[in-house]
Amino acid sequence: MNFFSPDTILVRAPNWIGDQIMAYPFFHFLRRAYPKSKIICACVSWVEDVQFRNLVDEVVVLPRAVVSGVWAKVEALEAGARLLKKSGPFDLAICLPNSFSSGWIQFRAGAKQRRGYATDNRGFLLTDKESWDRGHGVHRSQAYVNLLPKSEVPQTHIRDFFGIPAENDLDPGVPGVIPRFEVDRAWPHSEKQVPPDFPYWVLAPGSVAESRRWFESSFSTLAQMIFEKTGKKGLVVGGPTEAPIASHLEQTSNGVLIDYAGRGPVTSYAKVFQSSAFTVSNDSGLAHVASLCGSSVYVIWGAGDPNRTQPLGPGKVKIIFNPIDCWPCERNVCLREDGRKLECLEGIQPEIVFKEMVSYVTR
Repeated sequence: MNFFSPDTILVRAPNWIGDQIMAYPFFHFLRRAYPKSKIICACVSWVEDVQFRNLVDEVVVLPRAVVSGVWAKVEALEAGARLLKKSGPFDLAICLPNSFSSGWIQFRAGAKQRRGYATDNRGFLLTDKESWDRGHGVHRSQAYVNLLPKSEVPQTHIRDFFGIPAENDLDPGVPGVIPRFEVDRAWPHSEKQVPPDFPYWVLAPGSVAESRRWFESSFSTLAQMIFEKTGKKGLVVGGPTEAPIASHLEQTSNGVLIDYAGRGPVTSYAKVFQSSAFTVSNDSGLAHVASLCGSSVYVIWGAGDPNRTQPLGPGKVKIIFNPIDCWPCERNVCLREDGRKLECLEGIQPEIVFKEMVSYVTR
């Protein structure tokens, strides 16, 4: 078997929505390199909906531990390996997450060639190790693409994939590899929410990490400013976790914000993003989904490093951040104890955001 002509490929997908969206160029180039190969994607349940069905042949959802504890996790890992073996054998496996467990499951699934970054003490599980020097400090999309076999890696910067200008401003970029994301082909099984029949913008106020969540009151104030300037109402989107926030924002906004949260998986909002005037979001998975679907996105940026995880997509992206002395810490929880907790977000005022957005939101 020629290493570069695999019949069956196993990909261990990222574990978070934003990371999976950032892996889109990887899956595109993988399919282009191996058009006749059978590609199996293994993922955890909460990113099943955002797998790119037009670029893979099968999606295998890995089982979760039903109880806490190390042994339960080991049993779930082994059950996942047995499940994958039924779709094999695999000539090539590529591991996108950097965890030991993700490398272990590909090893136990019996893949012949196993590529990944030699991190988390898992180098012995990989037959083709990549130094983390190729992934550290670069954008995560580029880090994923760098895991393709070297003869298949495109010789362009990842920004060229969507034709994004080097300064990443809001002006139209040069044509990219992919001019638009084909929602219906990539996510065919998701029933799409119908956009309203009036002009609107989208607000995505959720984020798993407190260090990346701007404040509800700040979003509310910004929404009032946008309405007064443009007359456009905002749709508040998100999953079940964001439903209470969306409901409260609607109740306290005097009709300026409309609760659209909890209506389906993130993929169901694709057409809502596509038809929106723009999207305002925290640094979250929805910011990446919105940009991939073509919406112009304004991201209120907290503790993350934009050089590594800023959304890249057909939709133009602009971020606003407050670079204090500890920024970017990339922590999910702020550890400041000197009265300056979440200062990177506290320093971003609605008035400043609106001033930055005026020309953007009135186009």
